[in-house]
Amino acid sequence: MDFLKSAVASAISKGPPFPYTFGDRVDVESTAWTLHNGTKREDGSNCSIFSFDAVANKSSVPLARNAVRKLRTLRHPGVVKVLDTVETEAYIYIAAERITPLAWHIRRKSMSTETIKWGLFSVANTLKFINDEASSVHGNVRVSSIFTSESGEWKLAGFDVLSSMKDDEAVIYTYGSLLRDSGRYAPPEVAKSGWDTIKRNPISAVDAFNFGTLIFEVFNGAYSGGDQAGQTKNMPPSMHQSYKRLVNANPKARLSIGHFLEQGRRSGGFFETPLIKLTEGVDSLGVKSESEREEFLSELSGLSDDFPEEFFKMKVLPELLKSVEFGGGGPKVFGVIMKIGTKLSDEEYESRITPVIVRLFASPDRAIRVCLLDNLPLMIDHLSEKIVNGKIFPQMVTGFTDVAPLVREQTVKAVLTIITKLADRTINGELLKYLAKTSNDEQPGIRTNTTICLGKIAKNLGPHTREKVLTAAFVRSLRDPFVHARMAALMALMATADVFTDEDCANKLLPGICPSLIDKEKLVRDQANKTLDVYVQRIRRFGASLPDTVLPASISDAAGAGPPRMGTPQTDSSWAGWAISSFTNKVSSASGEMQSGGGTNGVAKSKDAPRSTSAPPARDANRSASTTASTTASASTLHRQALASPALSTRPSTSTASYFDSVSPAPGTAEDDDDDDELDAWGEMEEESFFDAPSTATPPAPASVAYDDGGEPDFAGWLTAQQSQAKAKAKKPLPKGLVKKAEPANGRPSTAAGEAGSESAGSGAKKAVGASKPKALDTTPKDDGVEEDGWGDGW
Repeated sequence: MDFLKSAVASAISKGPPFPYTFGDRVDVESTAWTLHNGTKREDGSNCSIFSFDAVANKSSVPLARNAVRKLRTLRHPGVVKVLDTVETEAYIYIAAERITPLAWHIRRKSMSTETIKWGLFSVANTLKFINDEASSVHGNVRVSSIFTSESGEWKLAGFDVLSSMKDDEAVIYTYGSLLRDSGRYAPPEVAKSGWDTIKRNPISAVDAFNFGTLIFEVFNGAYSGGDQAGQTKNMPPSMHQSYKRLVNANPKARLSIGHFLEQGRRSGGFFETPLIKLTEGVDSLGVKSESEREEFLSELSGLSDDFPEEFFKMKVLPELLKSVEFGGGGPKVFGVIMKIGTKLSDEEYESRITPVIVRLFASPDRAIRVCLLDNLPLMIDHLSEKIVNGKIFPQMVTGFTDVAPLVREQTVKAVLTIITKLADRTINGELLKYLAKTSNDEQPGIRTNTTICLGKIAKNLGPHTREKVLTAAFVRSLRDPFVHARMAALMALMATADVFTDEDCANKLLPGICPSLIDKEKLVRDQANKTLDVYVQRIRRFGASLPDTVLPASISDAAGAGPPRMGTPQTDSSWAGWAISSFTNKVSSASGEMQSGGGTNGVAKSKDAPRSTSAPPARDANRSASTTASTTASASTLHRQALASPALSTRPSTSTASYFDSVSPAPGTAEDDDDDDELDAWGEMEEESFFDAPSTATPPAPASVAYDDGGEPDFAGWLTAQQSQAKAKAKKPLPKGLVKKAEPANGRPSTAAGEAGSESAGSGAKKAVGASKPKALDTTPKDDGVEEDGWGDGW
């Protein structure tokens, strides 16, 4: 093989230029020609090369030269197409279209009966042309002279003895007997009297007989000789009678190939097949009327898969593409194109169909656009991401705003198909912008499909975009007046429950789902219950994973240490009883000695001690004394009684706000700001709070003795406190109703209103002792309007 290639290359280098490269050799029977696969050097296109060695086959040189001459001059669709030829004294080369020997398919029996009929019909038309129009005789009709093209069509070659009957010195008369196996295929009159007898018989007689032997050979695989002529084994019954007339021993009574075609084309004849009709109709598809085109496409769609795929790819597909793009073929033609396209490789699809698809998406024809969107699932796997993002999607988005509802709806549906090819930036940007428009479409079906679309592409959205867009879209769809839109929103929420955060599920989605539980449609109510169950189960799992408390360890330990103290209503299950129990627990468990400060209503403030989480923060550090007095005086008797305990009998009395202020953080902290925001959400509460901080405050005096009972009775600590209290009582208390005026922090004398406020705010506690210079005793009696029970004055 290598030697042959080198010899060919050497011969080419010495002879005329031959711009083709030899490839693998293809076996050909019963001929002096050698067939090779080849390529054209200029563009790399495929071709086939017939090679004839003139040195080794000197006796057949006239036949080879005749074949070259006839192939170049005889042009017909059924004849092998010649690209180039080269003749020298040593060799003859014929470059032709890429072909395959028909014998390969016959030996493998890879062709269906319909395909064989289609091939015979093509050869019969070519022979009819040679006999009738060219007034010639082929003289070499057999399987070895027929090839199949890349499109699967049968092509006639073997023109070694093809001769015109107008030529008195035709090659067939002299060299007909030099054909290989000529005795096996020769008609009876030629075998008996030689090739000169064809002058006395009809021109078509020799080719008609050989065409009959061809029919037997393609249906049975081989033809051994004249004794098999006339046998109808494996042939279609409808062809038997005509076939027998083809191989009639009498050449004058022999059926011509033209008449054989006429009989086959009659109604119900053996050549009345869908594939043959397709072959004849595809070339004139662009000029057919609407009814003729409809009929043709119906027949084309009905073709089964056992027909030659190559023919559809190479012949039918190009004509259909031209028809749909330029000839007004319409959606039906494009549907057939997609059916054929499923049999193409990615390279073939990209080179033949993709350019047409891109151009069709730019077409303003709505019927074509809807057809493209409907068939998008068939073509999307063959389209690259670059083509989709750069050429198809920019044209496709015009359908989102088209005036025709059908186009808008089909565009929304097509998003599910094209989403896998779109870039993330396109999905989270331009696509969502258009889906936002269709979600507010006037057509309820389009709104519903948009919701379904968003639910199905949720996984393709970015994390931030996903939560923001889907939450707003689904909650809005839950309020849609169209029942199926609400159903779609509920089903989409259930399908995408895992893409939302737990906080969004609890704060945004559950409140949106709950109104659907009482929807007027039972269908929606049932789906709402299913969706709600999914989210509630998720929230419960999330809640179970949270810690028991987020309070600091010191506060949480103090709150839960020990059994309730004396005075705590342990068995009260009402909300008021629970609140007061918690209140008295806090007061009775406080440790250390309470201090009194002038001008602070008996409140000793500690900046370092943390504020209890159950106490409201101080809202205004500069609140006036009059406001403090009024709000404190409004405290009910129940609260003051709850504060009474035996331990207070030997301690300096203090107001209820003293405890809460001692554990509150310093003004301006983050916790204080957060609490302010929470209170603002509930509205203005200034007029009702009795835990507010006083208007002014003095630094607390250092505690003389501090002890912590740890939530349990501590007798030693209590005794120490009693001794400290006894020392404090050494000074004689002032009479009831008399109090020293305290110097305000700003250095200005206090007003009478401020004194009255201090007096009323401090009822039930020790009177505040001023820290500045002493003032004259105020003998003015107390205001009778202020309730005074005097429960702490005896101490």
